[in-house]
Amino acid sequence: MKILVFDTCLDKMYIALAQDNKILTSKIVTNKDNKYHSAFLISTIKEVLKKNNLSPQDLDAIGTDIGPGSFTGIRACTTVARVMAQQLNIKAVGVSSLEILSHIAPKDQNVAVALDARKNAAYFYTNREIKGAVQLEEVEQILQTGEFCLITDDKLQTRLVGTSYQQGNYNLGEILAQLAYEKLKANECKWQELKPLYIQPPPMG
Repeated sequence: MKILVFDTCLDKMYIALAQDNKILTSKIVTNKDNKYHSAFLISTIKEVLKKNNLSPQDLDAIGTDIGPGSFTGIRACTTVARVMAQQLNIKAVGVSSLEILSHIAPKDQNVAVALDARKNAAYFYTNREIKGAVQLEEVEQILQTGEFCLITDDKLQTRLVGTSYQQGNYNLGEILAQLAYEKLKANECKWQELKPLYIQPPPMG
């Protein structure tokens, strides 16, 4: 199964091409010349396919991050994933950025993920479950109840401590590819069911 995955929800764009659970190509793209990295999504997909002498028609499935994260990034990758899967008549699977980031932590750790949701809240994930946008005071109380390996971002690290994914050299595209493969094996993953994960409405203005 050839799987193309991409993520424009977080601070960088991650793209990976896999054959089942084996990574063939992986690429990370940062913002360039005041252009948000999602602007390079289509050109980078073409580049990755060309490098492997493949066309879109050779793909068996698409995987994408569905959020939470940048609203622009969520729209970009879910829209491209749906359109590609529909046109190619192949499967499409979505994975939450919170689940992706939870796999940074060692497997034997009790993991929690907290990303800035503004308004004194965090997108919070623990016990393999998305808790939603949770007030920071409540997040702190939960973290104090047990031994958690916290994955967070630069902004919340100053308050919650933990490990900021933005300061590490983590290839989240490869994690996404592995999670997508596992979900594709277990579920039908119809492209019609792929939807962005908006935990709270986009900011106005």
